[in-house]
Amino acid sequence: MIATDEELAALAAARDDRAFAELVRRHQCAVRGLLVRLTRDPARADDIAQDAFVKAHRKIASYSGRGSFKSWICRVAYTEFLMAARKGRSEARMKERYGAEADTEERPSDMAGMGLDLDRALATLKEDERTCVVLAYSAGMSHPEVAEATGLPLGTVKSHVNRGRDRLKAWFEARENAA
Repeated sequence: MIATDEELAALAAARDDRAFAELVRRHQCAVRGLLVRLTRDPARADDIAQDAFVKAHRKIASYSGRGSFKSWICRVAYTEFLMAARKGRSEARMKERYGAEADTEERPSDMAGMGLDLDRALATLKEDERTCVVLAYSAGMSHPEVAEATGLPLGTVKSHVNRGRDRLKAWFEARENAA
């Protein structure tokens, strides 16, 4: 019989590392996908995902079983993303203040085509809208799960998803009409 995420989380909280490893296997693609869309940088997303899973391992006992494990782990990942973003802004201010040149690396060439267009379109959204849209569509989470993962009220999540979807649609239509 295949264990549920909740059963595995209970085992992991009792320090069963194999149970936690199975949870990582089940959810690493969703977490990494979320972070790639939020950061628009696969290498940075991998680093944040690793930090998120380390933090989740340390705090697995705090998972209460209310709500899905997927929304809990995505909330941990989103929190790690926010912390990394704050750190990045702080480092950018330091570089600016002390005259260091900013990183100007190009995006990897494998992020071309439609994926790059989607990344550009997502970049036009406000941060909360982008987060809600990515969680809902890329991670396949329900609106209540997105609300749980982000800590935003359900109505706000629904508004962000709808508004973000409409803005993405308009962005792609404008590009299509311009072509």
